[in-house]
Amino acid sequence: MILITEFMDETAVGRLKAAHATTYAPELADAQDDIPAQMVGVQALIVRNRTQVTAALLEAAPDLKCVGRLGVGLDNIDLEACKARGVEVMPALGANTLSVAEYVVTNAAILLRDAYHSKQAMMAGEWPRAHSSGREAGGRVLGLLGFGANAQETGRLARAMGMTLIAYDPFLPEDHPAWADAERGEIADVLAKSDVVSLHVPLTDKTHHMINTDTLAQMKPGSVLVNAARGGVVDEAALVSAIKAGHIAGAALDVFETEPLTKDAAEIFKGVSNLILTPHIAGVTQDSNVRVSEMIANLVLDRLA
Repeated sequence: MILITEFMDETAVGRLKAAHATTYAPELADAQDDIPAQMVGVQALIVRNRTQVTAALLEAAPDLKCVGRLGVGLDNIDLEACKARGVEVMPALGANTLSVAEYVVTNAAILLRDAYHSKQAMMAGEWPRAHSSGREAGGRVLGLLGFGANAQETGRLARAMGMTLIAYDPFLPEDHPAWADAERGEIADVLAKSDVVSLHVPLTDKTHHMINTDTLAQMKPGSVLVNAARGGVVDEAALVSAIKAGHIAGAALDVFETEPLTKDAAEIFKGVSNLILTPHIAGVTQDSNVRVSEMIANLVLDRLA
């Protein structure tokens, strides 16, 4: 049996149903407490980022062989508990890399340009040309905190726009070919030199609030921030303060400390200019959903063969 608790491409779901008894129930992402009761007999669980694969859930899943992750982040999955039970965790590595990269460079260009928030003024009969000229991305520096596959693809697109790169990643070997296209620096170097800072790190105890009052103060005046990694990496209150103070020129946030973002949690962002908020979709396009779903379907079918 296969249980799918979040949205998946219908063609991939059809392939799974043709091979195994499969329950497609994306509504369970909003009903976490109902999932354990569904797990008896389930050999493969397919999730995105909202379903919490906890030790308690695994306790209710004696037949579980694998967890397919429709994406790459694994902070919603208790990896140690999976390992202890012999449950294989299978992320869709590389399948949404282009989507994330396009999201970052597009938002970087929007934030730098200052031209794309003019609709309301234009509709009111104003002509805010002097305030909408902004800056070009070409010739500016993109800083990447984390330099894995997504960041490397982001860098490739940014370089095509004429940007130069500086990156920090203590886990990428010094002789990795990706460093040929980017200056290698420490966190402080990236923050101080970059016109755009893009985050590409997992959420861990060490990365929690790595963007905070102190690190924001180290960023280049007038720079912008893009976070398509994990919400807890950024201290949202500190970011809002830095934008309101004029030190940071803007930000694009695709991830939040509270997800889904509630009305109360969003209150902190009211009145903040040059701020883009999107609902955790940097890696989710119609195209990447097909790729991610196909990859996970293949991996699950192979594992259950």
